[in-house]
Amino acid sequence: MHIHWLQHVPFEGLGIIESWAVRHGHTLSCTRFWADDALPEANSMEMLVIMGGPMGVNDEDEHPWLAQEKLFIRQAIGHNCVVLGICLGAQLLASVCGARVYPHREKEIGWFPVVLNPDAPGWIKEIFPPEGIMFHWHGDTFDIPPSAALIGSSKGCRNQGFVIGEHIIALQFHPEMTGNGVATLMENCRGELVPTEWVQTEKQILSGRAHLPTVNQVMEGLLDHCARSVAAV
Repeated sequence: MHIHWLQHVPFEGLGIIESWAVRHGHTLSCTRFWADDALPEANSMEMLVIMGGPMGVNDEDEHPWLAQEKLFIRQAIGHNCVVLGICLGAQLLASVCGARVYPHREKEIGWFPVVLNPDAPGWIKEIFPPEGIMFHWHGDTFDIPPSAALIGSSKGCRNQGFVIGEHIIALQFHPEMTGNGVATLMENCRGELVPTEWVQTEKQILSGRAHLPTVNQVMEGLLDHCARSVAAV
């Protein structure tokens, strides 16, 4: 399948999504909004991946391309693409699907457990553990869109992701991260590390990379599901 992905800042890449795609023989293309790349036709791909970034979904005055991006996401959904959004990508999906996105009462940065929603769809329960440590870096949150199902919650932030059917997947946390990805994100956003109950220290974040093998298993399970969903269309 062909996967197109949307990059908002140069320091947030695909992580293990790229190695998974190469290993399985899928093709990749990218729109780098930070470099003013053009968007492709929305029917030119089977899967769309929307990555993270420090901006908010409503920051269209500062980042005018956000309006174009939201339209493109709507078009991709209309073409029955499988769509995966991570962090800012999840917030964009929430907005496009009719839900409110807004500043959370506090930031959530570091390694914190996500507890699976007992009412999540069966296929989600086959991929996610009942409770798993995930990597978080966000200040905004979103409401769950109409017709969507909540994936899970953390103590710091209730809405950690949602699915609509089997083709739209939104994750507030970062299961795609690599060890270098965590370090690079911290280098570029270190100013946000003001320790609170839900913001860990630099040392805690770096040592938490020991959780990555388990976290990445969840990401690969989701990607395998996406590939099966495309093949079934």
